[in-house]
Amino acid sequence: MASLLESGWLYLTTNFSDFQLASLGSFIIHEGVFFLSGLPYLMMECWGLQKYKIQRKVNTPAAQEKCVLRLLLYHTCVNLPLMIVSYPVFKYMGFTSQLPLPSWKVISFQILSYFILEDFIFYWGHRFLHTKWLYKHVHSVHHEYATPFGLTSEYAHPLEILFLGFATIFGPAITGPHLFTLWIWMSVRVLETVEAHCGYDFPWSLSRLLPIYGGADFHDYHHRLLYTKSGNYSSTFTYMDWIFGTDKGYRKLKGLQKPGSE
Repeated sequence: MASLLESGWLYLTTNFSDFQLASLGSFIIHEGVFFLSGLPYLMMECWGLQKYKIQRKVNTPAAQEKCVLRLLLYHTCVNLPLMIVSYPVFKYMGFTSQLPLPSWKVISFQILSYFILEDFIFYWGHRFLHTKWLYKHVHSVHHEYATPFGLTSEYAHPLEILFLGFATIFGPAITGPHLFTLWIWMSVRVLETVEAHCGYDFPWSLSRLLPIYGGADFHDYHHRLLYTKSGNYSSTFTYMDWIFGTDKGYRKLKGLQKPGSE
């Protein structure tokens, strides 16, 4: 398996430059992971699948179409240029694409570190976006969808897209990881945010297995409340909201929903 992976990687690095792989390659992988993971949730909503759906409300076909078309525009005009201009920073910090590939131990440690860093930056930036002026002029775009579905995870104002990009690439930018690690990090981060916006709380959802993981139910609460009362600002984990008391409304609601609660 390792030799097969390394053979495929050798083909990429032989036929494409570091710049091409880090910019265009990253963009292609991002788009593939994002749409392949997000479209099934959109189809479930279109087909009217209500079992496990957190909210009964369904977005109109016009709203769904608007989201997809706007995403294609923003990804091409904002995400791709961001990946291109980020390349010199990564290169300066020691980024490499050459063999050998890093060990899974190194990859796992780096990605866990990136999640912790991203969650911290995202939490405070997200709280800031919920101040009156920034919410009205920037963050309200993302909250157009009070009933989110997977693809709405990246539906946002261009300025917010830049902020989200900063939170995501900050960890890799200061460590200069291997491109293979960067692609894995980008993929799992996309899968996480799509799942958090999917609108469904399945019995197999990670939030049911890992108590500090937010997931769809945690973030759906954030979307369906007024911006001044929502809380639940974290992106992946829940401990930042717990520490700073911004999940009290959500915890109270969950307590009332428990069997036997009055």
